[in-house]
Amino acid sequence: MDERLQIIFSRRSIRAYTGEPVSEADITNLLQAGMAAPSAMNRQPWHLVAVTDKEALQALADAISRGGTLPDAGLAIVVCGDPSVSDFWPSDCGAASENILVAAAGLGLGSLWMGCQGRADREVPIRQILDIPDGIKVMSVLAIGHPAEGKEARTQYDAAKAHRNQW
Repeated sequence: MDERLQIIFSRRSIRAYTGEPVSEADITNLLQAGMAAPSAMNRQPWHLVAVTDKEALQALADAISRGGTLPDAGLAIVVCGDPSVSDFWPSDCGAASENILVAAAGLGLGSLWMGCQGRADREVPIRQILDIPDGIKVMSVLAIGHPAEGKEARTQYDAAKAHRNQW
């Protein structure tokens, strides 16, 4: 692995957190990183909801299967998109989500991506818990916090899936 890409390779799904709060400075940095993502025609259809309230984190955890890590993480960033701004909102919000996850790794924080797009069983309760306006779509919920577990950096490179010049 090229050490210049260490942050990307060190980003792993973390499901155990210490419960220590994420600082306001780190939250701001994560939100800035998300909004630094590429966006089709620079439309920036994203809206990011940073959730630190323990009751709201517990409600989100209850609403999302496998979301039980949220209360201990201490921070959820809910990445939403506005389809009226851009038809490419899923791609743009996916890029924003990845930027946040990589930024979290760079800040020494753990993270976990929980997909929501196209999943009414997740999107409907999240919309209610966070009072998300009609017309705005929920892309993902990102659990972020101080990790209580460590994982080795790695790549999942598969040469059989890497094509050059044609399939």
